[in-house]
Amino acid sequence: MADQNAYTVIQQDDDKEQPTVQELRKQLETGKDEQKIETMKKILLIMLNGDPLSQLLMHVIRFVVPSKNKALKKLLLIYWEICPKTNPDGKLKQEMVLVCNNLRTDILHPNEFVRGSTLRFLCKLREAELLEPLVPAVRTCLEHRHPYVRKNAVLAIFSIFKYFEYLIPDAPELIQTYLTNETDQNCKRNAFMMLMNTKQALAVQYLNTVFNQIPAFDELLQLSVIELIRKDCRNPTADKAKYIQCIFSLLHSSSHSVKYEAANTLIALTSHTSAVRAAASCYIELALKESDNNVKLIVLERINELREKHDRVLEDLVMDILRVLSSPDIEVRRKCLKIALEMVTSRNVNEVVGALKKDLVKTHDQEYEKNNEYRQLLINAIHSCAIKFSEVAADVVHVLMEFLGESNNAAAVDVMAFVREVMEKFPDLRPSIIEKLLQTFMDMKTGRVFRGALWIIGEYALDIPAIEETMRQVRSALGEIPILASEQRLLEEAHSDQPAAAESRPAEVTSTARRVLADGTYATESAFSSKATDKAKLDAVKAAYKPPLRALLLNGDYFLGAVLSTALTKLVLRYAEINGDQVKVNTLKSEAMLIMTSIIRVGRSDFPSAPIDEDSHDRITTCLRTLSLIPEDDMMREIFLADCRRAFSQLVQSQDKVNKKKAAEKKEVKVHADDAIFFRQLKSKRSTADGTDEYELDITRATGVADRSDNLASKLSRVVQLTGFSDPVYAEAYVNVHQYDILLDILIVNQTSETLQNLTVEFSTLGDLKLVERPAPYTIGPHGFHGIKANIKVSSTETGVIFGNIVYDGPSTSDTNCVILNDVHIDIMDYIKPASCTETQFRMMWSEFEWENKVNVNTNITDLREYLDHILRSTNMNCLTPEHALSGECGFLAANMYARSIFGEDALANICLEKQDDAITGHIRIRSKTQGIALSLGDKITLSQKNVAPPVGQSPAYT
Repeated sequence: MADQNAYTVIQQDDDKEQPTVQELRKQLETGKDEQKIETMKKILLIMLNGDPLSQLLMHVIRFVVPSKNKALKKLLLIYWEICPKTNPDGKLKQEMVLVCNNLRTDILHPNEFVRGSTLRFLCKLREAELLEPLVPAVRTCLEHRHPYVRKNAVLAIFSIFKYFEYLIPDAPELIQTYLTNETDQNCKRNAFMMLMNTKQALAVQYLNTVFNQIPAFDELLQLSVIELIRKDCRNPTADKAKYIQCIFSLLHSSSHSVKYEAANTLIALTSHTSAVRAAASCYIELALKESDNNVKLIVLERINELREKHDRVLEDLVMDILRVLSSPDIEVRRKCLKIALEMVTSRNVNEVVGALKKDLVKTHDQEYEKNNEYRQLLINAIHSCAIKFSEVAADVVHVLMEFLGESNNAAAVDVMAFVREVMEKFPDLRPSIIEKLLQTFMDMKTGRVFRGALWIIGEYALDIPAIEETMRQVRSALGEIPILASEQRLLEEAHSDQPAAAESRPAEVTSTARRVLADGTYATESAFSSKATDKAKLDAVKAAYKPPLRALLLNGDYFLGAVLSTALTKLVLRYAEINGDQVKVNTLKSEAMLIMTSIIRVGRSDFPSAPIDEDSHDRITTCLRTLSLIPEDDMMREIFLADCRRAFSQLVQSQDKVNKKKAAEKKEVKVHADDAIFFRQLKSKRSTADGTDEYELDITRATGVADRSDNLASKLSRVVQLTGFSDPVYAEAYVNVHQYDILLDILIVNQTSETLQNLTVEFSTLGDLKLVERPAPYTIGPHGFHGIKANIKVSSTETGVIFGNIVYDGPSTSDTNCVILNDVHIDIMDYIKPASCTETQFRMMWSEFEWENKVNVNTNITDLREYLDHILRSTNMNCLTPEHALSGECGFLAANMYARSIFGEDALANICLEKQDDAITGHIRIRSKTQGIALSLGDKITLSQKNVAPPVGQSPAYT
């Protein structure tokens, strides 16, 4: 029963030191108060562990009850709470009469602590025969001078009336009279709660008399008033207008908890515009003033729920919500920006973007916690605003381009992605953006930013002045060309600056040389020191200041060199189309070809840290070949000038479709006005085809079957056999996985003709699984069965293993039997859900995550796309690669996949496939922040590609 008291088993230090009943009796008889306190603690410990110690009851009454020690009286109350008070036949023990007399004496005790603690103990008594003689004494305590006694007296009367109403039938009226004369806030709160839960009409009557005093009430009493208003509003005769007025006044309370509850109640009472606005303003004020970040996140979530229902009402409060960005916590800022972006409309977009730009500028001047991450959040927020509302794109893009010179690579890359999308969507802004991009060209620092800028310039520099200015900026960023020849000259100049050695040197001396020092004396220099000097000179030449593009190329960034060559090829091809002056065209072409050959030559020299890779070399060579065939090769011109732009346009369009689909899903009406109303009590079990009501959905979610049909077949598929049919004990378990919990519903069957005693199922776990409680021992009769439940908590996403055994006693007490259980493997797919992220976020996580698992493809599927779909189904991952990039047949397929676990962990995967002779080869690379998810996903993929059904006409392959 729910009203039965529950106790915790406490492990004792040493079972051998547990005293006997005779020893405890002796200690109670002869000991002083201090020794009796220690003895009572031992008695309570033994009783809590299951031994009732009924033989000590009379000794406790004789030797402990008369004591006046306060600590001993407190322990005595705990003893009365847990000791057996009735005989086996259910009647009260005779000794309890003495206990009742002692309790009455303590209720009337002159010390207020003894009175109050005894009254508090009465709330836990469930024996009417004990309580009946104490009722008059409890009533007198309502007039005690000390509030501690009065408030516990109210609780005692409440408890007695709740369980034994006939003992004190006039309790509500008594408390009502008491409440009108009470001045202490805690006592008033207890009395008010008692009236609210016993006779709500009296509580409402009292509330009507003190409506004007409610703003001055104590915090706890105000919370009780809010609870009463929430309850009484369901009454059709309630004065809702008066209640709403009261709640409005509590929105300005000094207590944050009262404000929060008042705002929640106000929304439940009415959906009027002014009420919703007032509640939202209250939430925003709480988010600003509350210091706890968890509370801020909870309040922001409430604002988000309010926005989903009343988005138009909260449009004007978006600037107030942005004030929460003053919080130093990055998670609070992320949540705030997410809510604000959902509330942006054409009416307030200028104000929102202006506020975001101010905060973005502040990130330069002030040091925030995780400053770089916050800057990325602001850039992404401005990006989404500008793409959604074209009227602010022109104002925003130039501000963001100031961050292209950021040392933080991620922020500059985000800006470049934004600029690239703006260039495609807003053709009118292209000339000004190209101009700004060329102005900041020399300020860029990283290769990724340069690559993005060069791609944009190569695609959208469409007129002659822009192309010519681009060539000037590229020459400035590269420095003197050819690169290799100029670097070699610098090295020779460094050699020539050193003091000249003696011109004549003996031919036979090869290992040493004589040098003239600064003071005119001679010194001997070995060959080793000469080599070290040459290396130092080479390092000094490399370390000297160089233009940004030149420095990156000399550091081995040949991918940047390939992108530069591609951009130059596009510019020269376009220049040849729009400029009729063949001399200028040839000049530009030769200059571009000189730059490309210079990159190849420097890549083959000893100056860079690593030689040029084959892929970059082939791309640059292709560009050189394309320029050398101008204007004969029309196909290459089409590829460079049209196909690249067309591919990017398709990428942008596919992303827009995804965003529109998400927006449509958010705006979709969940419940329509003409939907049928289902009454669960009146609905037959067969009439479930028309739909399910909200209550039914809550039930299915709570039982963990919301995502699958709760039928017999689905349950049977999750039953795991733990023992064999020939074992003396048969066991099977139904595994129910629900987010962070795993419930094992175990059926134990005794297959013998003997009674099995002390049968215990012992479980252990591997991985991040934790057994919440160990099943208790059971006794099962011959051929009987029993159901056992075991709860297991999950703390991370990885494949867990549950194993154990069943132990039971045989006919002899010394005979113990053990049955080993089969392992239960928990599937990682129960915790992974498909998710989506941007390409930039995917690449960033791919470079940051340290755990990688590479799985080789080994399958009997012969179609590339079919295999990809099978892997997506098997791993619950989402394909991030757009559909148009996967279409067509070329014998190769590469795609990125992404998923998130319910614990917030990211799982990335890249699949590379090649089709050869009707067989698929390749590999799948999985990356994650933790080792468990990478290994578990890899095992899942390995198993799933083996379990594919073979094509018709082929025999299955066994492993």
